[in-house]
Amino acid sequence: MVEATKARIAAASSAMLYGRGVFTTVTVHGGQPFLWSRHWSRLVEHAEKLSIDVSTITEESVGEAVRKVIAVNQVEKGLARVILMARGGSEFWVSKSSNGFKTDLLIMTSNPQRVRSDGLTLAVSRYRFNTTSALAGVKSLNYLNHLLPWEEARNRDFDEAVMLNERGEIVSATMANIFWVKDGTLHTPTLSVGAVAGVTRGAVIELAEKQFIPVLEGVYEMGDLTEADEIFLTSASLGIGFVTTFDFRQYSVSSGTVAARLGEGFRKLLKGAI
Repeated sequence: MVEATKARIAAASSAMLYGRGVFTTVTVHGGQPFLWSRHWSRLVEHAEKLSIDVSTITEESVGEAVRKVIAVNQVEKGLARVILMARGGSEFWVSKSSNGFKTDLLIMTSNPQRVRSDGLTLAVSRYRFNTTSALAGVKSLNYLNHLLPWEEARNRDFDEAVMLNERGEIVSATMANIFWVKDGTLHTPTLSVGAVAGVTRGAVIELAEKQFIPVLEGVYEMGDLTEADEIFLTSASLGIGFVTTFDFRQYSVSSGTVAARLGEGFRKLLKGAI
């Protein structure tokens, strides 16, 4: 347990030199990591895809460490980030002294993300995701493919942007999964288009099914989104973030709409997890 400014990682490591690392961002509510088991399962799955060794750590040990950091930092409501970083994995540029531990674990916390009270504004990014990439759908430390489009959207005074893949199919927002409602049916891109299997995304799909809201995961183009009646984004940082402006269209979230019902259900899910 060290101060953030004093944390250090090996300079000649696969994580530092090549971005060989994975992470997950966990909602902290009531001082507890929300849906931790799901975050851990995805973290391990993505680590294995990048040949990051997780044999010496477990869901229980890392979960205990996450709760300890949350407690020490006195985070009642906020976020925790868990990062697995590979030390070895390449003969080139990696020193022999870096082979002591195969994986570094870094855990940090932060305050909750500020979400506009009047809803999110959404643009369309000029950048594209590549579904043929080895990192498609993986939350890796190679995150500039997400960060640069997000920064571009912010520089244009938008909160987020819709990302397409090389075939022009809707994938997600830059740092969140995307949902929309048309004629009472909930739509979201299928994972095969390059979307990340968001933990909050999965929880929202389950909530919709429990509320008997029809859900379709499919392959969509921009025309499908521009005809939507409601749009919202999901992530650990946002929870459910309602979009009120997109493509010169205005959307309202009133009581009884699909988005409002799911938002209320998600808040109850959070409270029930304490």
